[in-house]
Amino acid sequence: MIVVIQCKDRVGLVAAISGILAREQLNIVSLREHVDPTENRFFIRIEVDKETSKEQLREKLSPLLPPDAVISINPQPEKKIVVMVTKEYHCLSDILIRNHFKTLGASVQHVIGNYPVLEDICRRFEIPFSYISHEQIEKDAFEQRILDILLLHQPDYIVLAKFMRILSPAFIQAFPARIINIHHSFLPAFVGANPYRQAFERGVKLIGATAHFVTDQLDEGPIIAQQIIPVNHSYTAADMMRAGKEIETSVLAKALRLVFDDRVLVYKNKTVVFE
Repeated sequence: MIVVIQCKDRVGLVAAISGILAREQLNIVSLREHVDPTENRFFIRIEVDKETSKEQLREKLSPLLPPDAVISINPQPEKKIVVMVTKEYHCLSDILIRNHFKTLGASVQHVIGNYPVLEDICRRFEIPFSYISHEQIEKDAFEQRILDILLLHQPDYIVLAKFMRILSPAFIQAFPARIINIHHSFLPAFVGANPYRQAFERGVKLIGATAHFVTDQLDEGPIIAQQIIPVNHSYTAADMMRAGKEIETSVLAKALRLVFDDRVLVYKNKTVVFE
């Protein structure tokens, strides 16, 4: 079982939390903590050796913590996800393979695409696929069709695996810190569309990818994971794009692993990641 807490910092928090766990006969297998002195914010992730009543443990922890404490107690369940895609297959195929071999840390419930291009690969892995076109339809109606599927599956997270559409603030606010996007740039550089073309025109010597939670601000949500590789003057924009796809797949896989294992804590527009 995993216990994740964030709250205002004060002296004695680790001792108080550890004491409660000891009295509950829960042995600590792993403990990671961090204090952000600028925000006076305390973060902790504890893995214990067995499960217990989440409600009872929360009731015993709450009086010892500051009033603003956010307590998450997870018996390491398998998360449920819905994946949203457009036409590019590299991130989706990696997710489907990991899902098939039970190494994803989550279960893919459904794939939604605004083009039908990736339906075949989903069928091969026996994952339901819904084609919902964004063309000749109002954005509200388009998103409502997506929401109907999401409400049916009640996913823990929504993964935008190269879903090249901007979601409305209302849609995003319905899933706070639950929509994960892979952006083909080392943010905050080259936000928005065509980042490889932007990078090529700027003559960069490093390109990268960023996995982040989606917020109302385009490509500015809390960052989960990033990675870069070197490039040089001989790379065309197309070369950068080909190399970048490998990074995108790797970074998204790492970010999903961290999130599904309850190692990412979000506060304001930043994350604490206990790798």
